[in-house]
Amino acid sequence: MSRLVYSTDQGRLCPDCGCAQCQCNTDGIIMGDGNVRIRLETKGRKGKGVTTVTGIPMTETDLKKLLKELKQKTSTGGAVKEQALELQGDQRDILMMLLANRGWPSVKKAGG
Repeated sequence: MSRLVYSTDQGRLCPDCGCAQCQCNTDGIIMGDGNVRIRLETKGRKGKGVTTVTGIPMTETDLKKLLKELKQKTSTGGAVKEQALELQGDQRDILMMLLANRGWPSVKKAGG
């Protein structure tokens, strides 16, 4: 059985139904490798620091719920972008503690 995932005629295709304009429920897709990495990024943000968290194995809706909880506990703003949580400011130490308490033992600081 061949599973076509890209067609030059239609572009990217859904792996479940094979349609270019998929109507499937894609919200249930779990992304992330389980190795939770926390990094501080300033590049392209006019010098403002943003803490990003990647590798959390959750669905998009669960990530949004987690982000809401983390924003409340750190008293900052944030967003979910491309399966990564972004929180304003340097929140690395607080996030390491909060995520380790949630049961992810492999929470690590990444970057410099």
